Amino acid sequence: MKDIVYIRMKKKLRLETMQDIELKDIAHIVTTLKEKSKLEHLPIYRITKKDNNVVVIDSLIIVKYINTYFPHLEIQLIGPSHSIIQIEKRTKSAPTIMITLVWLILFVGSAMTIINFHYDVSMQEVQQKLHFLITGERNETPLWIQIPYSIGLGVGMLLFFNHWFNKRFNEEPSPLEIEIYNYQQNLDHYLAYYENEVNDTKPPS
Repeated sequence: MKDIVYIRMKKKLRLETMQDIELKDIAHIVTTLKEKSKLEHLPIYRITKKDNNVVVIDSLIIVKYINTYFPHLEIQLIGPSHSIIQIEKRTKSAPTIMITLVWLILFVGSAMTIINFHYDVSMQEVQQKLHFLITGERNETPLWIQIPYSIGLGVGMLLFFNHWFNKRFNEEPSPLEIEIYNYQQNLDHYLAYYENEVNDTKPPS
C-alpha cells in the first residue's frame, strides 16, 4: 500500500533574491510519511536572472518530479494548480521631497476634479436655491449649507476608503481594495497562462 501525500500549492510567493526553491516553499504538505522532512526539502527549481521577475511552477511538474525520487508515494493535489513566484528587487526608498511632491500633485488633482464636478452639476446654484426655499431669502454664499456639505464630503471619502493613514475604521474592505484585489487576480491568471505556455516543456532544475 502506497503512502499518501496531500499537496496544496501556495498561490503566490514573493522572494527578494535568486535562490533554490524547495517543495515546502511553494506547497503545504500533509503526510504520514517518515521521510516527510526529506520530501519538504526536495529541490524543485533554481531561480536565475533569465527568469526575470516572475516564475510559474505547475503542480503536474511537481508530481512528475516527486515521482522520480519517491516512486512509492501516492500524490493527491488539493487547491490551486500552480504557484506564482514573484521576484522583487530591492529598491531604495524614495526621498521625502519626492513623496511630498507626489502628494501635492495628487492633492491638487483631486481638488480640481471635485471643483470641476461641482461646476458641471451647478452645485452652487443648487445650494442657493435650497437656501431660498428654506429661508425665503436670496444669498450668494449660503455658508450654513456649504460648510457642513464640505465637511461631510471629506468624512464621506474617509469612510468610503476606510482608511485614516495606516488606521482602518473596520475590517470590511473598501471598494478600492476590492478593485485592486480583482485586478491582481486577473493579473495572476494571465501570468499563469502566459508563463505556462512559454515554459510548458521547461523542467525544474
